[in-house]
Amino acid sequence: MADEIFFRMTNIDKIYPLEGENVHALKRVSLSLDEGEYLSVLGPSGSGKTTLMNIIGCLDTPTSGTYILRGREVEDLDEQELAQLRNREIGFIFQNSQLLPRLTARKNVEMPLIYAGIRPRERRARAEAMLERVGLKDRMDHLPNQLSGGQQQRVAIARAMVSNPSILLADEPTGALDQKTGAQIMDLFRELNEEKRTVIMITHDLKIAAHARRVVHIIDGEISEGGMPHAEWPA
Repeated sequence: MADEIFFRMTNIDKIYPLEGENVHALKRVSLSLDEGEYLSVLGPSGSGKTTLMNIIGCLDTPTSGTYILRGREVEDLDEQELAQLRNREIGFIFQNSQLLPRLTARKNVEMPLIYAGIRPRERRARAEAMLERVGLKDRMDHLPNQLSGGQQQRVAIARAMVSNPSILLADEPTGALDQKTGAQIMDLFRELNEEKRTVIMITHDLKIAAHARRVVHIIDGEISEGGMPHAEWPA
């Protein structure tokens, strides 16, 4: 039954028209997750991982195939229903934290709750709890330019978590960070997954992918699973 399924993609195709031709970005992609998994989608530039991320995150819909998220068949939803599902079920974390520069860390974390219609007092309490959870209790009133790159990414993770989504969807989350800070962010993802949060990480970096409990590879729009790819993996 669909209402028993947490996450399942079956034979997903995505075709884009480009200059009179059709570009086959995804080809019969099938992927299932149980709640609480930690998955890395590993692929080089141009492999289709961004397209897959957009479909997972309900920012785009497939050309064909079936995608069920928390019992809802995504391809059957209209734009408003997609937005509601996306806001309720997906927490996004991007390579560049994409914080609003004129808002404090706390106000940035509150933003998803404003869209959800949460009252100010509850918004503030939930944002502060999440910032404390990611180790920024003493940085809540700082603006983004007063924070280090790693601290900004922690604010972004708190913002992604504050609505308690089903999935944390991270796109190259350490790509703009130095190695030490990136390792700290990976430690945080591990801790969050140990708390039974579902994490899907999109990356081209073999070392970053290895932090996940499960790795799938995407090349030329097709997915395979198991093991790590050969040493000449393209960047």
